[in-house]
Amino acid sequence: MASERIYVGSYTSATGGGTGVGFGTVAGLEVAAETVDPSFLTWSGDGRFLYLVNEEEAGRVSAFAVGADGRLEFLDDQPTGGAHPCHLAIDPSGRFVLSANYSSGSVAVHPIAADGSLGTATQILQREGSGPNAERQEGPHAHQVAFDPAGEFVFDVDLGSDTVYVSTLTTDGVLRDVGQVQVHAGAGPRHLVFHPGGGAAYVLNELDSTLVVCGFADGKLSIVQTVSTRPDGAEGDNFPAELLISADGRFLYGSNRGDDSIAVFAVAADGASVELVQTIGSGGAWPRHLALSNDGTQLYASNERSDVIALFDVDQATGVLTATGTQLTWPKPVCVLPAMP
Repeated sequence: MASERIYVGSYTSATGGGTGVGFGTVAGLEVAAETVDPSFLTWSGDGRFLYLVNEEEAGRVSAFAVGADGRLEFLDDQPTGGAHPCHLAIDPSGRFVLSANYSSGSVAVHPIAADGSLGTATQILQREGSGPNAERQEGPHAHQVAFDPAGEFVFDVDLGSDTVYVSTLTTDGVLRDVGQVQVHAGAGPRHLVFHPGGGAAYVLNELDSTLVVCGFADGKLSIVQTVSTRPDGAEGDNFPAELLISADGRFLYGSNRGDDSIAVFAVAADGASVELVQTIGSGGAWPRHLALSNDGTQLYASNERSDVIALFDVDQATGVLTATGTQLTWPKPVCVLPAMP
């Protein structure tokens, strides 16, 4: 774990921001590549290429080749056709990268060439709708793109309309809607993860600090449970951000911005219900993103407003976290991506 390499995305345009993607180990970080506002990072299936969104008004998605020393070589970038892309995912075939444009509420699809570079978008899918929160839900706000474990369906999570859209992706890179699930009004769904068994999914809601448990079958999501990400009696504003599930599907981890905590949930054996078993301080301020180490024994928490990434030990039997005391300094960290093993 001490030698595990990580890459760090950040908001470079924020006051006190850095210059690009961070790279290193718990011993320290340095710049792997200079680029503007690399707020979310992901790997190609074989780990040869790294892709990121540049969360700007004129959004872009960028492609990098990964050198033997871990350095990043810029290949190219493409416009996302929208504003402030905040998430991206590679389709299971490895032929397309999909990105979520938050401010404009659209999803972009770009083809990936054999050399890892990106082609012109095959689709910019514009969503519509709004929600009851006048400040945050005046229109659609795409916040994530994800695939189910079997890779058959695409899910784009829209905070602005309280909707999770379900689609299929054609071989020529076009999303075809096949359904949707409406989360309760004003929830502000942000991120979704699937149980590795494929029969359940979990949606983290930013605007009312809830976690929704869904059954999943034949491309359809059905809500079966809603719980809080906060302990009883918690007060003040709070905005959950990231949601993780352990490799065995037994535990969920969610970040709470405002409470500045990490919520730990135990997942029932069938995946159909959860129980909040721990909340622990995130080791800093405004924990936007969480990531598990490749072996699942440690968790990284990116505390955006305190410029630190805090490390936690993960109890493999109970899922609960213990702060290690290790903190990596990096300006405005908002994403941690462990190097592929």
